[in-house]
Amino acid sequence: MSSEQTPMETTTKTTEQVVAVDKKPREKKEKKPVEKKPVEKKGDVKANLLGAGCKKEEDFSEWYQNVITRSEMIDYYDISGCYILRPWAYSIWEQIQAFFDAEIKKLDVQNAYFPLLVSEKALTTEKDHIEGFAPEVAWVTKSGDSSLADPVAIRPTSETIMYPAYANWIRSHRDLPLKLNQWVNVVRWEFKRPVPFLRSREFLWQEGHTAFANKEEADEEVFTILDLYRRVYEELLCVPVVKGIKSEKEKFAGGLYTTTIEGFIPTNGRGIQAATSHALGQNFSKMFNIEFENDKGGKSLAWQNSWGLTTRTIGVMVMVHGDDKGLVLPPRISPIQAVVIPLHFKDADTSAVDSKAKEIADQLKAAGIRVNLDNRPNYNPGHKYNHWELKGVPIRIEIGPKDVASGTVICCRRDTAEKSKVEISNIVTGVKELLDNIQSNLFSRAVKERNDHIVNINEWSEFVPALDKKNVVLAPWCEKVSCEDSIKKKSSEESKNKAEEEKGFCLTGAAKSLCIPLQNQEHVKLPEIKEDTKCFCCQEKATKYTLFGRSY
Repeated sequence: MSSEQTPMETTTKTTEQVVAVDKKPREKKEKKPVEKKPVEKKGDVKANLLGAGCKKEEDFSEWYQNVITRSEMIDYYDISGCYILRPWAYSIWEQIQAFFDAEIKKLDVQNAYFPLLVSEKALTTEKDHIEGFAPEVAWVTKSGDSSLADPVAIRPTSETIMYPAYANWIRSHRDLPLKLNQWVNVVRWEFKRPVPFLRSREFLWQEGHTAFANKEEADEEVFTILDLYRRVYEELLCVPVVKGIKSEKEKFAGGLYTTTIEGFIPTNGRGIQAATSHALGQNFSKMFNIEFENDKGGKSLAWQNSWGLTTRTIGVMVMVHGDDKGLVLPPRISPIQAVVIPLHFKDADTSAVDSKAKEIADQLKAAGIRVNLDNRPNYNPGHKYNHWELKGVPIRIEIGPKDVASGTVICCRRDTAEKSKVEISNIVTGVKELLDNIQSNLFSRAVKERNDHIVNINEWSEFVPALDKKNVVLAPWCEKVSCEDSIKKKSSEESKNKAEEEKGFCLTGAAKSLCIPLQNQEHVKLPEIKEDTKCFCCQEKATKYTLFGRSY
């Protein structure tokens, strides 16, 4: 959601015309941030060519960009902030899509597709909403050499595209609920430094837009969807998240309230918004005249929700689990769950090894395990080990002449590097058990690391020191917007990490509220607010324990 270009026209030629896309003119020229691309460091050349090429704890930005490019997840494009999702990354997105799409269909949500372009009139219908997105909206202003009489925007989100149609379709309470979802790309022309997956000018997402006859049904869905987002992160990606509600300052522009799941990146102690489910209330139905005849014969406005999950999921997973060797992929989303590598020795007959390796791969494939047989003759085993470790494949299966003779193989886990013997006769069961163990271990490890970095405080004097130790903070808070403004300002001024802004992620020392955590979460313990509990910042009466942190 970010990048370097100032308001200017960029053209894309088709067989019939040239369409010019630009930002609407501004009075103040935007500063051009420079997108950081991977640059190999000098020194030990051989070491730099293996794995990530640098240590995760020493240069996180360099490590991240090396890992996602070397593992063939993304490639750079000639428009800053736009990236090519290569098959290794897109396959992970497909796994996420398959899970989430099946789950929302159980809720009677239907998929649809709405146009990419939105008129200026529709986009500006809801004032608060467009003000939240205005700096990010890209506009189409020309067709060939002719200026368009009415410029159109490329969707930054689709509320203003979909809701005029909802107003036409919803006439009676019998037309409700209306539950639609679309899997699309959106463009948000941010001017911050871009980070692949986390903050790009174009990204992929699903966006659900629903309408109900009453608030109770709408509220129920908001939290049902939020828990599905939790399951995507925790059950598929092995990334623990905190479910909560955004503060008034941080909620979706024009909405009633916003629920969120918040992740945590241990390496730099940053929180990251993982997905959001918004209760829009009746504000948008009022603006777009989504009115229906209720069951008593009167007129009512629809209650609406919107909710979205993006390819940011992939970047968060990489940051949480990756190591100095490269990606570490949870088995449930890994494009390849196991790789079989036959071991060849000079002047030895390899036919028996190759035959058994193929037999094992075929058995695993027939059992529904995503497997690859790496029998490339022009690479030695060491090269293959490094290659698949970099790509994060959960299990490496090694088989040589002695293994064939003994009826066993060696299985090596990517998450722990542990090796174990598995009977060939029991290969399917053995590999499935290992995959389950890896999935469980990755999540347990991430939960422990996250929880070790959630610090409870009660006084302002404890706040910035806790953040400087790469933690997020649970603190009693008054929930006032003016207090949150003060927290951001004071934490920025007192931060010892202002130099971080010069690094690749363009991070600052300012902190903000991440969410007001929901009660009764399995992996999150909340202190109790008492009658005399004071806000940690302004010392007025505290109303909720709130999660604060520096964030992306």
